[in-house]
Amino acid sequence: MSVSLASGFAAITGLADGPPTLPPFGLADGVAAQVGTWATLAALYWRDVHHGGGQVIDLSLYEPLFSILGPQLAEYQHLGVVQRRQGNRSPRTTPRNAYETSDRHWVAISAGTQQVADRVLRAIGRDDLVGDPRFADAASRRMHAEELDHLVAVWIAARPLDEVLRAFAEAQAPIAPVYDAAQILADRQYRERGSFVEAPDPDLGTVAMAAVVPRLSRSPGRIARPGATEIGADTTAVLASLDESGWPAGGMS
Repeated sequence: MSVSLASGFAAITGLADGPPTLPPFGLADGVAAQVGTWATLAALYWRDVHHGGGQVIDLSLYEPLFSILGPQLAEYQHLGVVQRRQGNRSPRTTPRNAYETSDRHWVAISAGTQQVADRVLRAIGRDDLVGDPRFADAASRRMHAEELDHLVAVWIAARPLDEVLRAFAEAQAPIAPVYDAAQILADRQYRERGSFVEAPDPDLGTVAMAAVVPRLSRSPGRIARPGATEIGADTTAVLASLDESGWPAGGMS
């Protein structure tokens, strides 16, 4: 069974009138890897600082993804409510959606508070609707979600990406472009932050890939090269680097 199915993720992902949507990459694998990493570090801390001895880490593939899906169990247990697919919408706030600009880019908005919702209205030139009873609080906005979403969608659809982002910045309303790979590679913030690196590769010259995260101030980590193409290409070198205890020669740093 797909882990995305077992975790409950797919059941709430997708359009309201469409089928469950599976992630187009190894989402559960990546989340489990992150959790496994900090679990290993916690176990090492327990062993080395508290002298507690070694531990077995029991980590299934579906549980990390399941654990970040929100209060769905409590809502069903006490209210009988099963969260349904809503596309990019949210059952808790509005406006929240992805909107297409006139030059065929996409932006995402999530108005989590009334203050943010008011700023969105100002950004789209509808100052007259700030304080309107239909949009004056979260409950009222949810009741009129279709109307509010339509106002935002129409305004954004009539303008190019740069104009939309500029208007929202001036209103201090949060918005983000929905980046694809081409936009990420061209983005100044990504480059200045070093969010991706050009790793040397014997076959391709260089390969762009996500940098090591998070960065530690004294040991930030680096990518020396992508994985070798041939199966077992690094086996001899890895085994030669280990001492008899199975640790890297020279001990742990």
